[in-house]
Amino acid sequence: MKPLLVYYGDCGFCRRWVARWKSLTGDRVDYAPYQQVAAQFPAVAPHRFAEAAQLIEPDGQVLSGAQAVFKTLSYAPGRGWLLWAYRHMPGAAAVSEAAYRFVARHRRGASVLTRLLWGGDLQPPSYYLSRWLFLRLLGAVYLIAFVSLWVQLPGLIGHNGILPATNLLRAAAERLGPQRYHLLPTLCWLSADDGFLRFLCGGGVILSLAVFFGLAQAPALLLLWAFYLSLVTVGGDFLAFQWDILLLETGLLAVFFAPLRIRPNLARERPPPAIVLFLVRWLLFRLMFLSGAVKLASGDAAWRRWIALNFHYETQPLPTWPGWYAHQLPEWFQKSSVSVMFFIELVVPFLIFAPRRLRFLACAALVWLQALIAATGNYCFFNLLTVVLCVPLLDDAFLKRFLPGRLGAFPAAWSLKIRRSLWKRCLAAPFAVVLVAVSSLLGASRIGLVRDVPDFARPVLGWVTPFRSINSYGLFAVMTVSRPEIIVEGSRDGRTWVEYEFRWKPGNLKRRPAFVAPHQPRLDWQMWFAALGSYRHNPWFINFLQRLLEGSPEVLALLEKNPFPGQPPRYVRAILYRYHFTDRTTRREGGYWWRRQPLGLYCPVISLRKPEPRAAVPQSPSPLL
Repeated sequence: MKPLLVYYGDCGFCRRWVARWKSLTGDRVDYAPYQQVAAQFPAVAPHRFAEAAQLIEPDGQVLSGAQAVFKTLSYAPGRGWLLWAYRHMPGAAAVSEAAYRFVARHRRGASVLTRLLWGGDLQPPSYYLSRWLFLRLLGAVYLIAFVSLWVQLPGLIGHNGILPATNLLRAAAERLGPQRYHLLPTLCWLSADDGFLRFLCGGGVILSLAVFFGLAQAPALLLLWAFYLSLVTVGGDFLAFQWDILLLETGLLAVFFAPLRIRPNLARERPPPAIVLFLVRWLLFRLMFLSGAVKLASGDAAWRRWIALNFHYETQPLPTWPGWYAHQLPEWFQKSSVSVMFFIELVVPFLIFAPRRLRFLACAALVWLQALIAATGNYCFFNLLTVVLCVPLLDDAFLKRFLPGRLGAFPAAWSLKIRRSLWKRCLAAPFAVVLVAVSSLLGASRIGLVRDVPDFARPVLGWVTPFRSINSYGLFAVMTVSRPEIIVEGSRDGRTWVEYEFRWKPGNLKRRPAFVAPHQPRLDWQMWFAALGSYRHNPWFINFLQRLLEGSPEVLALLEKNPFPGQPPRYVRAILYRYHFTDRTTRREGGYWWRRQPLGLYCPVISLRKPEPRAAVPQSPSPLL
């Protein structure tokens, strides 16, 4: 009383695929080689059994070839779309049957290809250990992000910081009215003082540890997303980096990916939802493919002539000392590196959706690229987070070789028969539809395939954009070919000027470029962006100079040292230089890693306006050019 799939029993290729289908359909379908059961079905000619698989339905209907395979798989959860496509998509049936006949005529070659792409075992992969590792590494990234922010937030967006969060929220409340809660989604509407900012960071650290140690991971990840979104929303320019929104999007996906148990146990967990596993891979695909596509779509000459790496190591925001050595390599090597990079960013991402062994190759190539980037530049937790996104490309059979034995000691739990939780089935599918549609539209717009957003999509984009959790990506679309650098100076008398030394950005010509990642010194990063434009287009920079004139301890803590420890300077100014890496001879003889040439004033002399004598209450000082 069940469907019976009759296959060619003497074909090893057929036996391996039938074993895979049997594990998917369970006891809903019976399987048998035609050599054993053909005599029971005299209505089917013997040569038909030898040519193609036959599915015999309980009502006597017989399906053959690709249609038989798709009908068989329709009895497996989540596989019915194959039969639907076969029956309803124009040309799908003809193409499928032609492909089936080709494989049937070349079974030996198909068997070799199957071994190369999938290996000897075609059993459906499980991802319990993959999820286990992914979530714990994501907890580590969240921990790094919150600790890094904790030590900087008072100087960046605290009460005495450069861009106080209270000022932002006060202005939003006056101008936006009730819409402010949607346009600026943040818990800081409860309070934006320094204590609450520290609470968000401290809470983020505790929740990150909970995820890392496997405690209540789903609710902890939801709170982590809300806490980090709250800080990104009020962080302004200092939290407007692509890895911040990448962490938010990854963190939101992880909420659906995580098990619901307070204390998960591999022996009792449900399998990771296949739709969320796809969304995580889709995010990795978009991140890597768009990183390469935007470089070509921008029309930048440095990328199109393959000479971008001639400048990159020297002009990137915070180089490392291996970056100095990479800059010395010959041009042919730099061009070859660009070609390899484009291959990894534009071709390898498609292997994310390929058979098992090709996915492993994609994982290795992407991790290798991130390792090289991390070795030659400081990109905070971005490289680590990208590696974390590569983990779901690996299945449990692969990870069992490297993880502790006790983690792989639950083969009984690895069953596809366990039903997924109801809330994930109800929420994940609509969320997946919105995410794929919106992210595809944003990606197409980013590389110029879509010029105008369709009218029907505008309300959806308007609703999801403030949450920064469905995004478009792409770094270094236009290569910076020179390195302007801002040097801030202070003076008490207007004649003798002393430099403010930053902790990580280039300044002292003899200081070796250092590693600081995965920590991100956000003021140092913003100084790189500010140097590419004008202080008039960077209002935060004037606020920064004002805090130096006021001697704000929170802001001064972001610098290497305070050259005016007793009393703040009376005047500050900013000089613009062009920095270059030195060559081997200069560094060997003088110990210089950098050389520079002055370009002029970046910002003219600034001092604090003296309070008006007639004022009954002293007014807040304001900058005066």
